[in-house]
Amino acid sequence: MSIDPEEMSPAERLLWSYGVTSPSHIDLIGIANDRNATVVYRPLCGCEARLVACGDSAVISVSESSLEGRQRFSLAHELAHWICDKNAGSFQCAKEDIGPQNAGAKTTESQANGYASQLILPTYLVDPWIKTKAVSLDTASALAKEFSSSLTAAAIKLIKRSDKAAVLACHSKIGMAWHQRSASFPYDFYVNQNLHHDTEAFTMAFTGKNGMTRIKKEPANYWLGGSGVYRVTVETQSVRLPDGNILSMILVSK
Repeated sequence: MSIDPEEMSPAERLLWSYGVTSPSHIDLIGIANDRNATVVYRPLCGCEARLVACGDSAVISVSESSLEGRQRFSLAHELAHWICDKNAGSFQCAKEDIGPQNAGAKTTESQANGYASQLILPTYLVDPWIKTKAVSLDTASALAKEFSSSLTAAAIKLIKRSDKAAVLACHSKIGMAWHQRSASFPYDFYVNQNLHHDTEAFTMAFTGKNGMTRIKKEPANYWLGGSGVYRVTVETQSVRLPDGNILSMILVSK
């Protein structure tokens, strides 16, 4: 594996320093322990995870009721605080603070999310893995399994690293919660705020249907707005998330 550590993010360099060359090598609890942080899973009220620091040691508490992928991201998030924000003291992070969908903002919590994303899904391992694979939720699901991440985190990583014109959108019954564009997604297109009634995603949202849809070609205006949107089609795939929201991958095709 030809890797230049100088081109890596700080989180990737940390993994590289521990000799991580495959997803199975990423041991977050081991890294935490090596940096004098004890990890415990316990009932938590009002937060997903908590960091309590005392001098050069810390305790990271993670909600025992969360799903495995969520727990892993929460641990990585608090580990990011311990490594990057050590002088800031302790942190109590709510569900809204922890998540890969807001890793781009310039706040302490979002920066911890960005660091956590790279700890779980380091670019230097993800890029070779996705190189020949399609941009779809099927691929994101396989990526999540390979790297022991949540489907949402894997889908966001796939979109960010893709050279295809694609966008990932998360909708509830009342509208879009968030979206993530690929670098090649047309700048004059935008994601519609509400799900179109003729999409399977709409049916899933309002009937409670679970599972993942098959990839389907649809008119772009079902999903997107903007100049020229009626001249293109999209390939879409949707899945119902554990919180009831609908995650959709939308790939633009001419």
